[in-house]
Amino acid sequence: MVGANAGFSRYSGPASGAPALSPPPLATPPSSTTLLEVMRGLGGSTTETVERGKTIFFPGDPAEKVYLLRRGAVRLSRVYESGEEITVALLRENSLFGVLSLLTGQRSDRFYHAVAFTRVEMVTAPATSVKRAIEQDAAVGLLMLQGLSSRILQTETMIETLTHRDMSSRLVSFLLVLCRDFGVPGGEGITIDLRLSHQAIAEAIGSTRVTITRLLGDLRNAGLVQIDRKKITVFDPLALAKQFS
Repeated sequence: MVGANAGFSRYSGPASGAPALSPPPLATPPSSTTLLEVMRGLGGSTTETVERGKTIFFPGDPAEKVYLLRRGAVRLSRVYESGEEITVALLRENSLFGVLSLLTGQRSDRFYHAVAFTRVEMVTAPATSVKRAIEQDAAVGLLMLQGLSSRILQTETMIETLTHRDMSSRLVSFLLVLCRDFGVPGGEGITIDLRLSHQAIAEAIGSTRVTITRLLGDLRNAGLVQIDRKKITVFDPLALAKQFS
């Protein structure tokens, strides 16, 4: 049997002995203001839509904006000198990214390649406006810190997924993460609320489309998943995890 991250989920408890992937809630700042309200209220803020597969920013681009993801999913990846591209996070709704420039003080600190994994809607604000708001109100800084902490946790989860050398383990671990972050519970199980091509999954976990097609076929034949119009339903995530533990 291959290994997988068995723990997961806001829908059910973790498998025995496995750590839960869902991070504990962080403390709320001393204000009822949300990060979305803060971002929308900043000077120069806009709402932007980016189609699936389009680049939001490249490594080395000037760090002039901070982004708050409102709808869809964004893939952050690192590109190495060898040409290999590794996914470091798959961001869900209400994720904050592009904020490192506020910590490093550099205008060109884009370490990642940010791509719209699905069609996305974002609220963006100039980094200068965000920095000014943090200097004026500590509660805004705490909101930003919470958003950044959540993004770091997502990166750690993706790194754990990619440490599996066996591609079956990698795929199962990735599906469990998607169930946690994008899953919608229904009568048949947890449906991942993303339209995922085999190629998109392959790119996310460093595989090939042919391999992913074969492995998903194995999972479907085992009665663990269903695929309908590029939407994957995991009948029982815990059973999926145990099957490969």
